[in-house]
Amino acid sequence: MANELCINILGTSFTITADADEVYLKKVLAQYQAAVKNTQNISGIKDPLNVAILTGFLLCDEFNKLKEQEKQFISDEIDDEAQEVEDRTLRLISKLEHALNLFGENS
Repeated sequence: MANELCINILGTSFTITADADEVYLKKVLAQYQAAVKNTQNISGIKDPLNVAILTGFLLCDEFNKLKEQEKQFISDEIDDEAQEVEDRTLRLISKLEHALNLFGENS
């Protein structure tokens, strides 16, 4: 079901239609409004277009940093799992060698 969201930011107003849930759309809008406010506070830029562009750039930067953190987290988890598999394999080899030595001594 399509939902409409009225956006009024940086002196510009328009309405969008999206398939997303209305609560979700409002949440995203609130996040963007907070990001715009933050950009204005840290940059001192007054021109709305420049604020919107810089905000978009900063959000893309944050998104990419989060993606890299996620990749690193996944890589670390894979490394941990690989280490666990290696440890189990070495223990199994040790047990097999021990069993073979016992079997070899009894022959």
